[in-house]
Amino acid sequence: MTSERPDPAAGPQEAFDPGPAPQAPPARPGAVRRSLAGAARGARAAGRGARVAGRGAGSAGQFAVAQARRAARAEGAGDSGLSRLIELHAFNAAGDAAVAISLAGTLFFQVPTGEARGQVALFLGLTMLPFAVVAPLIGPFLDRFSHGRRWAVGSTMAIRGFLCWVLATAVVTESAWLFPAALGVLVASKAYGVTRAAAVPRLLPRDLTLVKANARVSLAGVVGAGVSAPIAGLASTFGPEWSLRYAFVVFVLATIWAIRLPEQVDASHGEGEMVLAGEAGEARPGRRARTPIPTAVAFALRANCGPRWLSGFLTMFMAFLLRENPIGDWRPEVLLGLVIGGAGLGNTLGITIGSLLRRLSPSVTVVLALLADCAVAALAALFYGVVPLVLLGLTAGLAQSLAKLSLDSTIQRDIPSRVQASAFARSDTTLQLAWVIGGFVGIAMPLMPRLGLGVAAGVLGAWATFVLLGRSTRSTRRSRTGAA
Repeated sequence: MTSERPDPAAGPQEAFDPGPAPQAPPARPGAVRRSLAGAARGARAAGRGARVAGRGAGSAGQFAVAQARRAARAEGAGDSGLSRLIELHAFNAAGDAAVAISLAGTLFFQVPTGEARGQVALFLGLTMLPFAVVAPLIGPFLDRFSHGRRWAVGSTMAIRGFLCWVLATAVVTESAWLFPAALGVLVASKAYGVTRAAAVPRLLPRDLTLVKANARVSLAGVVGAGVSAPIAGLASTFGPEWSLRYAFVVFVLATIWAIRLPEQVDASHGEGEMVLAGEAGEARPGRRARTPIPTAVAFALRANCGPRWLSGFLTMFMAFLLRENPIGDWRPEVLLGLVIGGAGLGNTLGITIGSLLRRLSPSVTVVLALLADCAVAALAALFYGVVPLVLLGLTAGLAQSLAKLSLDSTIQRDIPSRVQASAFARSDTTLQLAWVIGGFVGIAMPLMPRLGLGVAAGVLGAWATFVLLGRSTRSTRRSRTGAA
């Protein structure tokens, strides 16, 4: 056993005495009282500030709601009942925005790409059946029952509310009902567009044109989505199921609001039905008068199918493309948000332009919208990147909005008021079907950006040629007939 010996070179060692620990000076009672009093004053000031801020936020919210309701009731809209439909559309857009925010992080970004594309393609293909077969029968069917249209609009809200509750469970448990419920929400949303289009002419006040009424309804949708998106985003931070539960509450309120629509929505006295030229004929006892589609309306409707097709194509194609092939270091969610944000901005600009301009040539506008979509799609295919994609989204939203307002203007100008409801129902059904077809093509395309966008530009170019040549051919026939 060895023992350690001190090193003689180190000199004598002394025991280290740290001494008494330093103590803080005793606190003076007066200083303590002053500190406590200052803290109390700070707490009271913070409380007053919070109350003032709360009252200010509440007052600002009440002021914003009051101004929005005042704008919705302007120019006779409050007396005719159109204001209720405007408010209902704000609820509709608020719920759709919450669903989109929730599914952006689940439907397209958590399921494997191949599996997601296959399931979405299957169920989106099934959605074509209601638009192609059932939708043309909805109007005559509802005309046989009282309160049919209000309950039809309310049903689209109630169905989405139920499906949102199903989705809230499906996203947590990764249930097989995720895709059927999500596509069911999409179908119900499109069906709402058809039923709402037939309701607007019935609630039109005398001091408001149909184009301005539709623009006001669309603008309410933009406001509703803008107010709802931050709330849904905050709820989604706790999980995607919470934004879906928030959407459930919104759609429940919208269902009640739809049932409270004015009784004029159900009225069909003296109305007729708009049909294709070969289906027109004299009215029979017990049946509504049948009026053929005017040439100008048919032309505007065909031209509108192009921007609406592109909207469906971009919605589905970009959702999978940006996930599989992101650009640089950009996150797929951010890229998709930029494209959707550009489309939303373009849609808002189109609504604003349509409501401000007094003179807008519908036939020229629908052609320019179709050609602009074709040109920007080709530009995005050639110079694929973030800026061209945002520009494409902006152009698509602007073109779709202006083209739809031009179609509404043409229907108001060339179709008698007794068949305008049928005209809007048929036109919106056609446009929704074009959207579904575009979405199906977007899913079926290979995830190659330049190829997909190039195909979109080619389809739009071919469709524009068909629309313009068809119009020139019919104009030539009319001139020959007149000369004869």
